[in-house]
Amino acid sequence: MVIGAHSADFVWRAGGLIAVTTAAGGEARVLALSYGERGESGELWKEPGQTVERVKEIRHGEAERAAAALGADFLCLDLGDYPLELGKEDLVSLADQIRDFAPDVLVTHTDRDPFNPDHAAAFFAVERSRALAAGAGVPSSFATVEPPELLLFEPHQPELCNFKPTVFVDITPVYEQKQAAMAEMKAQSYLVTYYSQRAEQRGNHARRSSGRAEIRYAEAFQRVTPQVVDAL
Repeated sequence: MVIGAHSADFVWRAGGLIAVTTAAGGEARVLALSYGERGESGELWKEPGQTVERVKEIRHGEAERAAAALGADFLCLDLGDYPLELGKEDLVSLADQIRDFAPDVLVTHTDRDPFNPDHAAAFFAVERSRALAAGAGVPSSFATVEPPELLLFEPHQPELCNFKPTVFVDITPVYEQKQAAMAEMKAQSYLVTYYSQRAEQRGNHARRSSGRAEIRYAEAFQRVTPQVVDAL
């Protein structure tokens, strides 16, 4: 389950991971807390007579088609953006979504982003909702799920967002799917070149870390929860 502050966040930062998961027979769900209708849709607001509801409608269509290209479904809680603020009822709704899907892995933003006020807000909301959905891993008076692993996807400027990659996912076999998904995000088409270059750069890092010469494209993630294994 990939949870973004805005409806396009999943494509740039975890589109490859989603496609890798579904190509292997897994299930993936994308959940957006908002459509990014105010702060992420500048291209759409250039159109004469544009309205908030129309922007949301366009953004929903883009995200739905992009998710479908990756083999996932898309949901949006439509909580508003800039600022994104979640109250108690919103946290309960988010926890319910996590509980309903019961993901093995949960992916979201870093806890800091000096250029986007909504991204850190999303992190803290997801962190709290994950704990609520899992009941801290102990029996509770309400239904709980197995605690999903929590990972953070790469922010736009990682050096300024407390991001240190600890996991590289090889997305080479599904890279065309990620390209198709990015192409759907016409409201933010200016990001396609940046994230195409980032996939190549992370592919280089993944090759050097693993020695696997066949890796051409990769996505980077930072693990929050410890990995539990039976042996090393």
